Amino acid sequence: MLDNLSAMASFARVVDEGSFSRAAIRLGLSKSAVSKQVARLEDRLGTRLLNRSTRRLSLTEAGLRLYERCQRIIAEAEAAEAEAGSLQSDPSGLLRVTTGVSFGQLHLARHLPALLDRHPGLAIDLVLNDRVVDMVEEGYDVALRIGRLADSSLIARRLAPVRRILAAAPAYLERHGAPSCPRDLQHHACLGYSLSLSGTVWALHGPDGVHNHRFQPRVVANNGDSLSAMAAGGLGIVHMPTFILARYMRRGELVRVLPGYELQPAALYAVYPPGRPLAAKVRAFIDFAVETFTDQPYWDRPYWDEPV
Repeated sequence: MLDNLSAMASFARVVDEGSFSRAAIRLGLSKSAVSKQVARLEDRLGTRLLNRSTRRLSLTEAGLRLYERCQRIIAEAEAAEAEAGSLQSDPSGLLRVTTGVSFGQLHLARHLPALLDRHPGLAIDLVLNDRVVDMVEEGYDVALRIGRLADSSLIARRLAPVRRILAAAPAYLERHGAPSCPRDLQHHACLGYSLSLSGTVWALHGPDGVHNHRFQPRVVANNGDSLSAMAAGGLGIVHMPTFILARYMRRGELVRVLPGYELQPAALYAVYPPGRPLAAKVRAFIDFAVETFTDQPYWDRPYWDEPV
């Protein structure tokens, strides 16, 4: 078992560094030792994990799936080690935290008083920004982010699922009718989120497969709560995470559109730079986030016809 963990750690470091040589330096091993560990891992699994060429390395599909699991295993091992070493250390000092504007305003900020009550020596510098920041360059200790990480050197702890659905105001649907299938969206005003990686395409997953709806947005904005407010005012159909839409739907200002369809689910992560030992203040924040944002998030309590 320990040999397997060591081989997985070497494999993950090779992927992070993009090179067996650089990985060997970071691990304090020889290049041949690292190469043998990865080769033995591939032999045990019976599949190739890396495509090797003279210029670059790339992951196979099996390698990508294993790498994602290795990240979680390594993060948990490092967290357990850090936790054991910091049990006697009371979290204190300034903790720099960043997250998206809507999630920070609607959810994170309301819970921070409880964290600070628990740890009187802790201070928070909270920065809300929908831009993906460079945590190391800009000096952040921890971030709450949604979706896959662009920077694979960061450590990510999965917290909660993030569902993304379509919604519109009842008055808008009374005027224009409710779409009954994804094709009907071409006859409706759709509001666009300018920071979406998919641009002006909604990939809707439903019982009959995936439908890619390409649209010309009537309005584009870089903030999800602002778009939801415009949709509540009757401007058109919006797709947003339920952690934004929930309060509008509970008040009846928005209702779900095409309830059988959703965009591909994402997840909320606590993200922090690698380092040993993990600072007690960062561990305290992550423990708080794990307790607060669970696998059955409070914002998805039932508020429309179908359970969420």
